[in-house]
Amino acid sequence: MKVLVTGTEGYLGSVLAPELLRDGHEIRAVDTGFYKAGWLYNGVDSTPETLAKDIRHVEPADLEGIDAIVHMAELSNDPLGQFNPGLTKSINHEGSVRLARLAKDAGVSRFIYMSSCSVYGVADGVVDESSPVDPQTIYAECKAMVERDVLPMADDGFSPTFLRNATAFGASPRMRFDIVLNNLAGLAWTTKQIAMTSDGTPWRPLVHALDIAKAIRMTLQAPLDSVRGEIFNVGSEEQNYQVREIAEVIGEVFPGCDVSFGEAGGDNRSYKVNFDHIREVLPGYECDWNARRGAEQLLAVFSSIDLDEASFSGRGFTRLKQLEYLIRTGQVDDELFWRKP
Repeated sequence: MKVLVTGTEGYLGSVLAPELLRDGHEIRAVDTGFYKAGWLYNGVDSTPETLAKDIRHVEPADLEGIDAIVHMAELSNDPLGQFNPGLTKSINHEGSVRLARLAKDAGVSRFIYMSSCSVYGVADGVVDESSPVDPQTIYAECKAMVERDVLPMADDGFSPTFLRNATAFGASPRMRFDIVLNNLAGLAWTTKQIAMTSDGTPWRPLVHALDIAKAIRMTLQAPLDSVRGEIFNVGSEEQNYQVREIAEVIGEVFPGCDVSFGEAGGDNRSYKVNFDHIREVLPGYECDWNARRGAEQLLAVFSSIDLDEASFSGRGFTRLKQLEYLIRTGQVDDELFWRKP
């Protein structure tokens, strides 16, 4: 299958692309290149040739001959989204819907969109794909709006599928330290201390980057009729953790790390997620990773490269810091388009 993947130079994309190549797919990669500075270790055996292009500039010619699109390239978390909400809407909502329309017009049969469990926001009990969404941030709002606007495009010739990923974790050459488990692991390694300012009681579902890649791979392989218009929570019930549990696991895995907690915090996002639907529609889907195994993987990576505090806290591995740097130095304009040197 010929697959266009956006965001191949990001945290998830740099893990996914080699997996798709091993599966025998032909990859056309697209990435604007914001995060090239953040390469933590040599951890993949192959990378696809990448078209350096903003998704807002993708043209019909870029989609010629493409069978499927895996769309991952957006402003990638809550702090980054809040940095410029209007720009976030322009890229994450309008840019993604535009890409879906181009795909349908070009005859691309599959469109896999990286959504997020963050669309659930604050929820009592356990939520599933039929639960109402309650996004608390512009990042989550855009995810919900893309689902809303792209789902009606589904027909016999166009099959959009929406993967509501739990919060990602785990090692990637294009690492991110601005997501919860990875951040706590970095603190444990560099400072030997996790001093949380909150009580850590909110619930968060987690999923390893490779288990997200596994869901994408299985969606590409599934019969079109089974995934057309489907929304899948991606993760497992066993990985619904309270944030304090994540910190405690990290503290147990990383030698000499002290863990402490504070008072109840102001972030009221809390949700437990049901993951039955993906296993029902994609038989054989199970998560291979949990928080402890992911922490052990990160400990091994940090040990092998002797991760230092400057790398951990530097702009290369924190999305908002890197974009603020590109704007401050004038390498990109206020709309996040690259300026010519």
